[in-house]
Amino acid sequence: MPYAFDLKNVTKHFGSVNALNGVSLHSEENKVFALLGPNGAGKTTIVRILSTLLEPSSGTALVHGLDVQKQPKEVRKIIGLAGQYAAVDEFQTGFENILMVGLLYGLKRNEARKRSEQLIERLDLADAANRPVRTYSGGMRRRLDLGASLVGQPKILFLDEPTTGLDPASRQGMWQIVHELISQGTSILLTTQYLEEADELADSIAVVNEGKVIAKGTSNQLKSRLGNDMIEFKLNNLDDLSKAKEAVSSIAKSSADFNKDTLVMRVPVNNGSKDLMKLVERLNQSKLDVEELSLHRPSLDDVFLALTGNFTHTDTPNKANHKGVG
Repeated sequence: MPYAFDLKNVTKHFGSVNALNGVSLHSEENKVFALLGPNGAGKTTIVRILSTLLEPSSGTALVHGLDVQKQPKEVRKIIGLAGQYAAVDEFQTGFENILMVGLLYGLKRNEARKRSEQLIERLDLADAANRPVRTYSGGMRRRLDLGASLVGQPKILFLDEPTTGLDPASRQGMWQIVHELISQGTSILLTTQYLEEADELADSIAVVNEGKVIAKGTSNQLKSRLGNDMIEFKLNNLDDLSKAKEAVSSIAKSSADFNKDTLVMRVPVNNGSKDLMKLVERLNQSKLDVEELSLHRPSLDDVFLALTGNFTHTDTPNKANHKGVG
């Protein structure tokens, strides 16, 4: 069976900007594959190539065995795409938006109406189905955009940061929909900057930075790269930073990370509770009071920070800013 998608040594150049540098990735069918990376890492460029909106500069990109350059029409028949911004017509109703996309897919009107009605119900938009979309909230627009991407019953769905800007309740609702789609046999490629989202949804994850894949695996496999334990604590004030660095120097497996905004220090360690006890002793010797001292397994946040050196997700490829590269 072909992969849901298969990228082989794909590059993409925008003038002097190298958006993708030899990306090779694939995902099995009926799985969620997540792309993580800071802004400008190349995530959206990958989605646009797989959805036939961009051609790669070199390499090959296949969707269910179909070449996106040689067979773009065939590819478009089996995919759905929900981008970073809801692509909806504000002057049509919610129902009319989904119906229009169904007709553009080539569905007969009766079938398009039937599927549109089903999706309106499924996405909890029935009460607003006949209202103009300009009256919808951001969360409702996102759900409507997802409905439009599903009306053609795609084999693979591309979700490009689908929950950005949504409130927690709306985000949870979107996650539930993704789980339902997977249970019904849909393959999904998800890009996100919410690490807990990838942790919740993804079967496999690739971390992309500056147009390159710098790590891939399951969530647990990526976490294991940092070891099994992380000590975390919060300083009372920034003046204590030098003392804290000295206290952790003998137990840190690698460089400790410190966030100046939150005053939180994360220290990777080898020996868990033993290192925690050593740190408590050193903090007491230094007469250094800290808050929220804890021992835990690394999260995807820790992995992301260690791999990209980026905590705020604001990097761009080759330090160049090119609109459309993401």
